[in-house]
Amino acid sequence: MADRPFSGLFITGTDTGVGKTVVTAGIASVLREAGVDIGVWKPVQSGARAYDEGSDAMHLRSWSGVPDTCEEIAPLCFEAPLAPFLAAEAEGKSLTMEEVIACGRPLMERYPALLVEGAGGLIVPLTPTETMADLAARLNLPMLIVARAGLGTINHTLLSVWYARELGIEVAGVILNQNNSAGVIDESVKTNASMIESYGGVPVWGVLPWIDQPLGRQRLTQLIHECVDIGQLCQWSHKQKEGETRK
Repeated sequence: MADRPFSGLFITGTDTGVGKTVVTAGIASVLREAGVDIGVWKPVQSGARAYDEGSDAMHLRSWSGVPDTCEEIAPLCFEAPLAPFLAAEAEGKSLTMEEVIACGRPLMERYPALLVEGAGGLIVPLTPTETMADLAARLNLPMLIVARAGLGTINHTLLSVWYARELGIEVAGVILNQNNSAGVIDESVKTNASMIESYGGVPVWGVLPWIDQPLGRQRLTQLIHECVDIGQLCQWSHKQKEGETRK
């Protein structure tokens, strides 16, 4: 486990490119506007350096409104667009779980709560012997799963829910993200949320629409308010505060 217990959420996806960064930053922005002292942490980023334009770290910083630098948000970055283990290996490095956690300690000490965004899906290789799921388990945070809203998402989402629970990770909820053009008709979007809730026994917090315009913090915060069940978010936040009080 991390040296210092802290509250928060571990945000994973059913795949890469499903919208984890959008969801992580959006939730952080909403909570920060509500007065919650929460930070964002991307333990490992591959495919870009922290300060690169359009990187996850850059978006997390600008969309969430945190004051931290991109390098603080994403302390371990590698240029190759590969799984973290392979991206690090391409630069002659080998990650360890202890190193990954140690790089997040400054943010753990700075904030009482963190939103931790994983890389890719739940079982993406992180070290020679461990995956992103192992990091989530070590941090001992409840998990929010971000998934595509369309066809195929029931299978991918339920598998992620099942595996997380096998590792003893509490799955707090699911958010579906429409990452295909709004012009594409997908009838499954109408029923996928209810199917995931029914078969997975997990609440779907909301469905985000396809966004075909430049996204800024104000627009993203508005979308979270409009499309995500803020009651679920507040319930989770209150639960975290109660847990922190008991520590």
